[in-house]
Amino acid sequence: MVRLTQNIIFGLATLPLAACATLAPAEAPVTVTGSIAYRERIALPPTAQVEIRLDDVSLMDAPSKTIARQSFTADGRQVPFAFSMTVDKRQLDPRHSYAVAARITDASGKLLFITDTRNNVTFDRGSLIDMGMLNLVKTR
Repeated sequence: MVRLTQNIIFGLATLPLAACATLAPAEAPVTVTGSIAYRERIALPPTAQVEIRLDDVSLMDAPSKTIARQSFTADGRQVPFAFSMTVDKRQLDPRHSYAVAARITDASGKLLFITDTRNNVTFDRGSLIDMGMLNLVKTR
């Protein structure tokens, strides 16, 4: 009888915790979109590699940590290139800083174009963040 009473009390005590766990809302993913281009009137080689990254740039004395990445071969296409990266909101820390960076290399890995400014991303604007047009600069 004592054991049955203990089991009932324990079951009733954990019921609110179980209810909270099942009612917690799921975090919606966040999508970061935009496009990249450069001002020079130079055609890319068909084998050019395009890479766009969402990085955690919080630590000034350490390398950034890549949160999301999109890369593809130009296949003869030219700028502007649209991008879209989906991020699980649980990967994001509201105390950290995030930025989008882009680069274009040739087939051998030689850097052709890169973003030279910090393109900050703020994740308090909902589930879709449009970065607009990001400009790349030519490297020497």
